Amino acid sequence: MPTMTTSDKVQIAYRVLGEGPRTVLAIHGWMVSSAVYDELAERLDLAGFRLVIPDLRGAGESGRPEAGYTVERYAADITELMDVLGDRSFVLIGHSMGGAIAQWIAAAEPKRVQGQVLLCPVPASGIPFPPDAAGLFRGADNREAKATILGMACTNLSDSARERLLAAGETIPSKCIAEGFESWSGLSFADRLGAITARTLVVATDDPFMPPPFLRQTIVDRIAGARLAVLRGAGHYVQVERPDETAAVVSAFLAGLG
Repeated sequence: MPTMTTSDKVQIAYRVLGEGPRTVLAIHGWMVSSAVYDELAERLDLAGFRLVIPDLRGAGESGRPEAGYTVERYAADITELMDVLGDRSFVLIGHSMGGAIAQWIAAAEPKRVQGQVLLCPVPASGIPFPPDAAGLFRGADNREAKATILGMACTNLSDSARERLLAAGETIPSKCIAEGFESWSGLSFADRLGAITARTLVVATDDPFMPPPFLRQTIVDRIAGARLAVLRGAGHYVQVERPDETAAVVSAFLAGLG
C-alpha cells in the first residue's frame, strides 16, 4: 500500500481502486481497519469514480504514534491525504466513528465535500455510555472484549466476517483504543453541523446502539436536506453484514450526484 506522511510525521497507508474524475473517500471506524470496506469495495460500481480507502493512524498498515487518536486529528489526517492526492473536492463514506470524522470534515471544509454517506455514524454530539459499558469499550484492547462488543453491536455477522474484523483489530495499540473511544463518545460539535452543505445520506439499521430515531434526531434533523435510509436485518457493521444492499444504496447515492 502507498503511504503519505502527515504534518505530525505519521505514515498513513491507503488503497486506491478505480479511476475517474470524482474521488470517493471511505473512512473506517474505531477498533477496525480499512478491511471493514472490503465487501463494499468489491460490489461498488466504480465507473467514473476513484475510491480511496485509508487506514487511520493506529490501524492496518498506518503508523502507531503515542498520541493523536482523536476525531479532530483523524480528520486532519484525511484532509492532508486529500491534499497530497490533489483532490480539491470529494465524496465521503464514513462508518461509525468514521461517520463522525466525515461530519467534522464536511463542517470544516464545506466547499470540498460534494456529498457524504454516513453508515451507522457516531453523531457529532457523541454517545453517552453507562460506566460499565464505557469501561468495556475503553479497555477493548484484547480479543475477548472486542468479540463481546461485536456480539452486542451486530445482528447478522458471519463467523468468517467476525474473525476478519477481530484480526483487523488485533494490532491496534491500547492507547489508540482508549483515546479513540474517549474522543468519539464525548464529541460535542453538533452546533457546527449547520455549516454542512454536502448532500447527506444517513444509513441506519437495527443497530442497538444507534437506532434510526436516534440518528434522525442527532444527525438527519441537524443537517440541511439530509435524508435517512433504513436497512433492516443488519447491525452496526452494515457494509459487512449486508454488503449487497449497502452497495446498492451507496451506488444510487453516487449516481444521484450527477
